[in-house]
Amino acid sequence: MESFFSFLSLKAAFLFIFLVNFSVGHKHYRDKEGGDGVQPLSKILIHKTVHAIHEKASVHVYPVVLGTTGKDYEWVTVNVVSPNPSANDWLGVFSPAKFNASTCPFTEDYYEPYLCTAPIKYKYANHSNANYNKTGKNTLYFRLINQRADFAFALFSGGLSSPKLVAISNAIVFANPKAPLYPRLALGKHWDEMTVTWTSGYDISEAVPFVESGFAGEAQSRSPAGTLTFPRGSMCDEPARTVGWCDPGFFHTSFLKDLWPNSKYSYKLGHRLYNGSYIWSRTYNFTSSPYPGQDSIQKVVIFGDMGKAERDGSNEYADYQPGALLTTDALIKDLDNIDIVFHIGDMPYANGYISQWDQFTSQVEPIASAVPYMVASGNHERDTPNTGGFYDTNDSGGECGVPAETMFFVPAENRAKFWYQTDYGMFHFCIADTEHDWREGSEQYKFIEKCLAAADRNKQPLLIFAGHRVLGYSSNSWYGMEGSFAEPMGRDDVQKLWQKYKVDIAFYGHVHNYERICPIYQNQCVNSETSHYSGTVNGTIHVVVGGGGSHLSAFSTLKTVWSVYQDLDFGYTKLTAFNHSSLLFEYMKSSDGKVYDSFTISRDYRDVLACVHDGCEPTTLAS
Repeated sequence: MESFFSFLSLKAAFLFIFLVNFSVGHKHYRDKEGGDGVQPLSKILIHKTVHAIHEKASVHVYPVVLGTTGKDYEWVTVNVVSPNPSANDWLGVFSPAKFNASTCPFTEDYYEPYLCTAPIKYKYANHSNANYNKTGKNTLYFRLINQRADFAFALFSGGLSSPKLVAISNAIVFANPKAPLYPRLALGKHWDEMTVTWTSGYDISEAVPFVESGFAGEAQSRSPAGTLTFPRGSMCDEPARTVGWCDPGFFHTSFLKDLWPNSKYSYKLGHRLYNGSYIWSRTYNFTSSPYPGQDSIQKVVIFGDMGKAERDGSNEYADYQPGALLTTDALIKDLDNIDIVFHIGDMPYANGYISQWDQFTSQVEPIASAVPYMVASGNHERDTPNTGGFYDTNDSGGECGVPAETMFFVPAENRAKFWYQTDYGMFHFCIADTEHDWREGSEQYKFIEKCLAAADRNKQPLLIFAGHRVLGYSSNSWYGMEGSFAEPMGRDDVQKLWQKYKVDIAFYGHVHNYERICPIYQNQCVNSETSHYSGTVNGTIHVVVGGGGSHLSAFSTLKTVWSVYQDLDFGYTKLTAFNHSSLLFEYMKSSDGKVYDSFTISRDYRDVLACVHDGCEPTTLAS
């Protein structure tokens, strides 16, 4: 062990010299491997579109009115005809339907017909039919969700980099485009509170938002909701301020208070129009949180970096987020065995294309409408240069955290600083925001210590730390190249808090794979067990669970001595607390929902109180 770390120190010194000389090239490599990827919509140079309407080309879409049965999505049929077909022809979906020459600034960078807004999705015109290249005819199928405006389809030639507008379809629209949709539950600041956030097209000048809720099957009561949105001007950089901008609609949050513990509630979203009529969503159900410290079976799912995917094959997302639907569908299938979900950063990877947030909230709606869907800030939500973040990159595409903090509620004191604590039964969670400084002396470091110290381990024996970037340990390839095996400065400052307050498990995303680390402190495994841990909490187990759906990250070829289990696949973890002294940890693959790694923890309160290295309270024998 000692010789290994001596070798590692020499390796790190060599790598430091190497990386200084090649910092620019390495930065590009690391950002790419870290999940930057290429947002498919960014491939479309829409502002370079030129006018090439052809009288013999056509695009026809039906049905014209969508959602007549109350659904918030609909499959549509698109018939395409082109007199000059090519393998580079593509079909874009735009919303609103009048998408050209309306909001573009006139500059030399734009061409007639002055398109300056990217489509919300696209397919190549020969999708599933190579004969289009010869016949110029094809029928395509798209799955559209309600995004508060009408839609039109446009046929382009010239590929994605030199688009030529050939034909525009008829407009289609949902029966109620402004309907309340995509509810997202989250824990409030008190254990007996549940928040409901949803999206609609109704501003407060048109309607009053509220939630009607109560015990399932009994009388319901109404709770008011607040309304937020964000304008283009709150975006910090391209493409969110330019071609990626899309009107986000309005976001309403209601606080359901004084809930009875572990009780089933029903709820529905409502808007009272000023003419006295009402707009309603369908009815949903959730189970309220257990009382803090309550001794009952509690099941928690944790993962990161899921992304979004299109069920109709649009946008080449099979290459971009290949596991997103696998994880989503696995969680939906297992929803009866899940009490709460933590998605620890990198949600849709919208990367500045705001329409993709609607797509993501629609994707997770079956989960987030039924159990609290708690989120953390990742680099693809927050990072934009010169905006006060810890990392000076544009991984968010100019979003600088605004869509994430507006569309999802977290019980933080300041949602722009995405760190918070929350309790669920026998669990106490401290959620970090790794996109802000966490080093000793920083504002967040003080929060982390306060949060960890607030855990009453007699009532809530399970202390969990989570954040997006790996502050602990990872055998990922780019971390191995750096010689750090985690974010620089991560362990240096925060590990003393994990040890002092005896954190059971620390979770991270960012690295797109699964890895479990032994109970560890100061680079040393402090327990040789791999399947069952009992007795004193003398080190924290670190888990990387960033295989939620985005493209996978390779492991280092250097075998780290503290790595217990590695899996280069899509998956998620589940914690099941049976009582105050028994916890089951499971790692499932998204492809089949089966368990591939697991361990148990058994300990009593006295084991948490026990004195361990760097985790002892001062004592005296004085009488």
